[in-house]
Amino acid sequence: MNRFSLIFLGIFVIAALSWSSLVFSNQRAYGAITAHYDENEGKAFPQPIPGLAQRGKLVYQDLGCVACHTQQVRRPGFGSDQERGWGERQSVARDYLYEDRVLLGAMRLGPDLRNVGARQTEAAWYLQHLYDPKLVNADSTKPAYTFLFETRRIVGQPSSEALALPASHAAAAGYEVVPTDRALALAAYLANLKDAYAYPEINHVYVEAASKEGEQK
Repeated sequence: MNRFSLIFLGIFVIAALSWSSLVFSNQRAYGAITAHYDENEGKAFPQPIPGLAQRGKLVYQDLGCVACHTQQVRRPGFGSDQERGWGERQSVARDYLYEDRVLLGAMRLGPDLRNVGARQTEAAWYLQHLYDPKLVNADSTKPAYTFLFETRRIVGQPSSEALALPASHAAAAGYEVVPTDRALALAAYLANLKDAYAYPEINHVYVEAASKEGEQK
């Protein structure tokens, strides 16, 4: 075996060991995370994602919402997420325990959505926002997803799911605008996005951050 082959083999072995170490160390650190049982609450956190919200996540992925929205609240010092009201605490690995695909995102063209369910508690808000974002935020740059809704003739009594729209957006007389199953699922998914529980590791992170800030002063 010539010298070039030995050098190549050495580089390959070093790279393989480094990669393996990275993968297995993360697996040990995060693969062992479990739900945290709170005796006072009588249940474990995080809670599993409901079925309708699970279907809504697929709609979220299909529409490419991840291209403009993140789902990760950064800790103080790494951004102004909490000052913007995007969450009362930073996101931690345990928050994503029941997610088979974590949609962290990379671009913040729109607000972080990790806790939008805590910010907006009215179900009607989500549907109006999807139908035409300017109905709830005049400065919104989000595209309208009118294709997630149907305009149909009212037969008998109006649907209980029909949108309450201003005159400028209302359907013609005798018609109503109703959300499709995809719209309802997506609204359920967004409403379910909220990380309110304070896990033990969160207190540790903030104590450590405060300690480092004190040392810098």
